[in-house]
Parts: sequence; structure tokens; C-alpha cells
Amino acid sequence: MPSPILGSVAIFPIRTYPDPVLRLPAAVVGDFGPDLRRLVDDMVETMYAAPGVGLAAPQIGVSLRVFVFDAGAGPMHVINPQLEETSGEYEYEEGCLSVPEHYWPIVRPAYARVRAVDLDGREVVYEGEELTGRVLQHESDHLDGMLLLSRLGRRERKQALRDLRLEAMERGGA
Repeated sequence: MPSPILGSVAIFPIRTYPDPVLRLPAAVVGDFGPDLRRLVDDMVETMYAAPGVGLAAPQIGVSLRVFVFDAGAGPMHVINPQLEETSGEYEYEEGCLSVPEHYWPIVRPAYARVRAVDLDGREVVYEGEELTGRVLQHESDHLDGMLLLSRLGRRERKQALRDLRLEAMERGGA
């Protein structure tokens, strides 16, 4: 569906658990042409429409190491990120657009720094604490084929998976 504001930007459906694309490690971006720019624009529009604070390319079915986020300073894009450093500890009720309407207390490092490249292939560094740090880690997990369900303790994860299966059966999806 084209955006009424930006015209050529598309909003994509977000893939949800248990879609297999969410479990696959994403491929490194090698082509920095107009298709990548269009993908980033579409992802930003999709993230805002969801609404969310971050979105990884696999969440819209594109298995590339790209994510976008807005933790309050405007939209940012991250291509081929490497999580370089984390420190501290921060527990927060974390949710995910790919596991809609579910939130769990997840403990992650409070600070994170990611080294990546921009749309022109130039090196960039993003870092932050609390929400920004969490978003950088959460979206990096998506690029490695990992959902926040993997961050739950064994008992919580079993219960969450049971609940998700039950919801799918109620919707007629299983």
C-alpha cells in the first residue's frame, strides 16, 4: 500500500512467529544501490505504521542485514551491523512486532555499541543506553535469526510457546 505522504514508499506486512524467515541468519548487504535505499525507506514507513521503535529486514521477509530504528532522535538505518560492546544490566518489559501483543521482562545489557555502514557504505557507529541500547541488541538479534523468545528463561519460554500455539489454533492458523 503506497504511503499517502511519501507516494512511492510501501508499507509491508510484518512476519510473525512462527514464520521461518525469522529464524534464519540474514545475508550481508553487498549492493548499495537504489533498491537498498527503497528498502530502508519502506522499512521506516512500515516501522512507524506498525507502530514500533525498530524493524529488521527479516521481519518483512527480506533476509538482509538491515534494520531501522527510532528511539526518539528520528529514524536511523543500520546496515551490516556488528555488535561491538555491551555493558551493565537493564530489565525491561520487551515486546516485538513479530510476536504482537506480548511482552516479557527481559534482562539485557544496559549499554550497546554497534558498528555498521550507512546507505553509501560509509562506516557509522550507533550507541546508547537503556532503550537505544535495547533496540540495537533486539534488532541485531533478528539479523542473527533470533527472536526475543530465545531470551526467556526455560519455563517462561515453554509457557510463551504454548500460549502462541493456542492463539494460532484459535485463529485457525494451526
